[in-house]
Amino acid sequence: MSSRRPEPLAQVSDFDIRLLRIFRSVVECGGFSAAESVLGIGRSAISQQMSDLEQRLGLRLCQRGRAGFALTEEGREVYQSSMQLLASLETFRTEVNGLHQHLRGELNIGLTDNLVTLPHMRITNALARLKERGPDVQINIRMTPPSEVEQGVLDGRLHVGVVPQTAALSGLEYQPLYDERSLLYCAVGHPLFYADDAQLSDPRLNEQEAIAPTFRLPADIQAHYQALHCTASASDREGMAFLILTGRYIGYLPDHYATFWVQQGRLRALKPASRFYDLSLATVTRKGRRPHLVLESFLEALAATS
Repeated sequence: MSSRRPEPLAQVSDFDIRLLRIFRSVVECGGFSAAESVLGIGRSAISQQMSDLEQRLGLRLCQRGRAGFALTEEGREVYQSSMQLLASLETFRTEVNGLHQHLRGELNIGLTDNLVTLPHMRITNALARLKERGPDVQINIRMTPPSEVEQGVLDGRLHVGVVPQTAALSGLEYQPLYDERSLLYCAVGHPLFYADDAQLSDPRLNEQEAIAPTFRLPADIQAHYQALHCTASASDREGMAFLILTGRYIGYLPDHYATFWVQQGRLRALKPASRFYDLSLATVTRKGRRPHLVLESFLEALAATS
């Protein structure tokens, strides 16, 4: 890469956009090798096209070699800018297609983990209706922590998300979707797994090593965790399940998610009549968003499943 300051980028061509899409896939896959199957081209071709993009922009975007793949500071900034550019292009395409009242384009959804085991299946049913109306719609689901879902909707990378309903963020609209109940669990190998109910006093429960979530929750639910002796943390419910299943921690899980292990005899709910909390989940969209026929059709289908 030349040290000479490059000329300003005069225009963004179709070729540049294609290279940026490849760059996005490489970043999201975590490297060239992992991106091969996603892009359907070989590693050497990916490397060449990344070199073309770096030459085009006059910037070093990533480090690659034996130490592994890593973005440079400029690469991280280009990635964020490219996400905004590609989202704007998709919004334009969706709006133009909407003029024909034919569903085409993408629906980018961000979900909190482990909603698929909810018995209501409202999201699944709404997606089925959307595909029935618009067979050409491309659905992209991202499973990320709630804060990242909300940020993705705010900056336009996501059209809609589903998150626990806590304090509303400015610029976002929330619509109630689900209510789920979480119970306090321990696993086989934990001292309380075979304890009689009479032995499960609150002081004894509160002295056990427990897991705290790092995602936002309403204050009344946070109180349930503050009563426990939390010595570990997890960014999502799957992480909490991993730790509970070690047999060394107790922790809260949604009952629909824990059912599989309960039926296997691997998890046990502790004092389920009193040690529980109910959490509301909501869809989140951006306030003042532009018309987006695919998104509106999905939200209509979601409302029709209630």
